[in-house]
Amino acid sequence: MPEMSRLAAVLVVFVIALAACGGPSPSATPAPSASATPSPSATLASSADTAALYRAIEDQVLAERGLPAKERLEPTILSEAEVRTRLEEQFRKDNPPDELAVAEETLRALGLLPADASLGDLYVDLMGSQVIGLYDFTVKQLFVVSRSGRIGGAEKSTFAHEFTHALQDQNFGLEGLEMGAAGRGDRSLARRALVEGDALLLMARWMSEHMTGAELAELLQVDPEAQAQLERLPAILRETLLFSYQQGFFLVNGIWARGGWEAVDRAYGRLPDSTEQVMHPEKYEAGEKPVELPLDGAALAKAMGSGWAGTPEDTLGEFQLSVWLRENGVDALPAGDAAAGWGGDRLAYLRGPDGAYALVLATTWDTAADATEFHDAASAAVRSLPGAARVEWPNQRGGQPRSVLVFAAGDASTLARISQMALADAFAN
Repeated sequence: MPEMSRLAAVLVVFVIALAACGGPSPSATPAPSASATPSPSATLASSADTAALYRAIEDQVLAERGLPAKERLEPTILSEAEVRTRLEEQFRKDNPPDELAVAEETLRALGLLPADASLGDLYVDLMGSQVIGLYDFTVKQLFVVSRSGRIGGAEKSTFAHEFTHALQDQNFGLEGLEMGAAGRGDRSLARRALVEGDALLLMARWMSEHMTGAELAELLQVDPEAQAQLERLPAILRETLLFSYQQGFFLVNGIWARGGWEAVDRAYGRLPDSTEQVMHPEKYEAGEKPVELPLDGAALAKAMGSGWAGTPEDTLGEFQLSVWLRENGVDALPAGDAAAGWGGDRLAYLRGPDGAYALVLATTWDTAADATEFHDAASAAVRSLPGAARVEWPNQRGGQPRSVLVFAAGDASTLARISQMALADAFAN
């Protein structure tokens, strides 16, 4: 699990600074001071010193987190070039060319990716400049990136974070959380938020106890070029990357505040099922689950005729729907409000002959008022999409509507065909 060093550092230091100023800190972590536990020197004489330093951090993490270590891990130190190569190889392995092409086409149809952008290049460029550590649960190895050639505050805090991931894996099994399950994008993002929020909260508490003020200040020295690269990333990619850390931190901190680390441990037995649950923890506590919508891309493609093929369906969820609305002209607050009240969604992207495409987004909402709010916001957003698009109510057979359908296509003729299909009965309330 690659970690974005600058985001994690800035968020954690901000939380600690709030505590130091007497402000509303999300945790009871004491503020750092000159009398804080001194951290080992960043100038190490030998590999034995390095191993001792990391073993000391492991002991501190174990004492705070309370999970047993079934195996101790000594990190492999990578240069920036080495981590970039590793990330690129892993990305290409996990994303075959055709799957990557479908993802790019879908994002373009939604107005979320420029026509000339490459997801692979964007990912590798971003992560190669931002990542400072990773724990690979497939091979049970932990890596720390050192750009300076020494072990400073960034490397120490990163190791604390990554060792927490190793503890999670040893006690709960990260692979079994299905954070990359096909067709479950929203659920995967929610579960990653739990994992990252756990590690980030631990990191915050460890830093406040074991890092000096000078080391904390060092973490805030952001590379302007790397920051600019992050800001240039399309919002749907940038904000999805940040979501697991930002929203995950607040979700887990709330769980911890009510029951400590034991409550966090219990969360791995009742995983979040949607970004809605992460953004609205009361819905997580209530166990409010999304509605499963029966959208069949293969059947839609068959109905479209010869030359059409379905691609795997997926779910956007409340968080990505809010980004979609905002990136297509809806103001931030109305976009967030329109995505709230989400009950479930399913997205199907169809490929046709000669570059034709069609997209169907089926949504359902908690109340008729929520559905109307999304319908109005989506009707404004689709005006910015490439090609042709429309928003429709399915037939309801009486009663108040709670479902909304969004259609997009490369041209008006294709849009008319896809929107005239018999979807009404499948999504009637």
